[in-house]
Amino acid sequence: MMISALNSYKLKTLKISAIAITSVVFVEVILGLAVSSLAILSDGAHALLDAVTTVVLLLATRASLKPPDEEHMYGHEKIEPVGGLIGGIVLIGLAILIIFEAVQRIVANISYINRNLEFAGFISIGYTFFIDFLRVGVFRKATKSESSTIKAGFYHAIADLASTVLALVGFGLATVGFYSGDSFASIILGVVLTFLSVRLIWSSGMELSDAISKDVVRTVRREISRSKGTCEYEKLKVRKSGEKYFVEATLKVPDYIGLEEAHETTAKIEEKIKGKLGNVETTFHIEPVGTQETPTKKLIEKLATEVSGVKEAHEIDTAYTKGRLYITLHARVDPKLSVQEAHEIAEKIENSIKTRIGDVENVTVHIEPFDAKVKRGSAMSESQIREIVSKIAESYHDFRIKRTVTYLADGKRYINIECYFSKRISIEEAHKIASEIEDRIRVQIAETIVTVHIESEKKLKHKKGGI
Repeated sequence: MMISALNSYKLKTLKISAIAITSVVFVEVILGLAVSSLAILSDGAHALLDAVTTVVLLLATRASLKPPDEEHMYGHEKIEPVGGLIGGIVLIGLAILIIFEAVQRIVANISYINRNLEFAGFISIGYTFFIDFLRVGVFRKATKSESSTIKAGFYHAIADLASTVLALVGFGLATVGFYSGDSFASIILGVVLTFLSVRLIWSSGMELSDAISKDVVRTVRREISRSKGTCEYEKLKVRKSGEKYFVEATLKVPDYIGLEEAHETTAKIEEKIKGKLGNVETTFHIEPVGTQETPTKKLIEKLATEVSGVKEAHEIDTAYTKGRLYITLHARVDPKLSVQEAHEIAEKIENSIKTRIGDVENVTVHIEPFDAKVKRGSAMSESQIREIVSKIAESYHDFRIKRTVTYLADGKRYINIECYFSKRISIEEAHKIASEIEDRIRVQIAETIVTVHIESEKKLKHKKGGI
């Protein structure tokens, strides 16, 4: 299992803490028994409890670093807040224990100190101070990782330091005959520990229940909304697992944006979110939409035909590159108009499109005369189309139609013609004739995509039985 440098440091921090606090248990229990100090023995019991908790945190963190598998497809990071939750619960129990012990001391007003070995008590407390400062320093550097278990370890280290201070105060006051001062300090420590523990349990519980900070969601929304090329978004989901955020959303982008441009847009959004949140894994579903819920090409056609003098618009094409949109279209107008009048119509079309559609870099309008005799492919029946194709084909020698397939798609008529030529004709001549046929059909039938497929006469004879 490969472990990152940050995760490796987390494990190292918990290992150092576990070894250090275990050494404190031995020192305080042995010397506490020797000096008969209840304060030192209590601090030793606290250290034992903390050692057990640190081992639990270490095991939880190590388990959370396992890579995703078939049963944990999002990884094992959720195990880590479990460690934080356990650590918080233990801290609350410890706080209650400290408060209970302090009250007992105040009520009993007694202390058990072996004055002949007072120096041993101070040695024990001194060593514990050294370990506590070591652990606080190590955990302090690691808390930047936002790890629940590291935070729990950090709070434990602070609690140990405060407990050691109380042990010093209690032991020191006991050596001079005042036995209640350390008990009042213990009550204060218990209240502080309870507050920290509740915060830790709350944050760990929220993470386990997939609750997410409003600030995090607000950051994700802001970065998506600011992204150029995104119309809007929906179905936004954000969850946190350990130190990683998972972001899912459906991004609606203009339908004229290509796949490559859409991918670049999502990559930029992901980069910006990572810059704000750090470790993020994003899943974006791209959904193309038209301007104002109308397909862009349909909107362009509508805007063009709304201009006075325009009979129809066709051959509309859009190209989106480097964040800018380029549009070309053909507009048919009254053939009696002057060039100046046609130019003014083209300018009106351009201005209308630029006003309604954003990020338009250039609009090119090709003005052409309207011919009322030209038939629209979308409005014709298949029999009418076959009749026109047959008449055009009759004017060519060494050419016969094998099959004509026609259909409507996206408002356009598609005509596919399978034909065969005589074996004597060259491919160059055959291609020339096929191109002429395509052009002649397009002239007579507007809004049509024509494709002529060439076969030789010999090939046709081989297939003749299946036609």
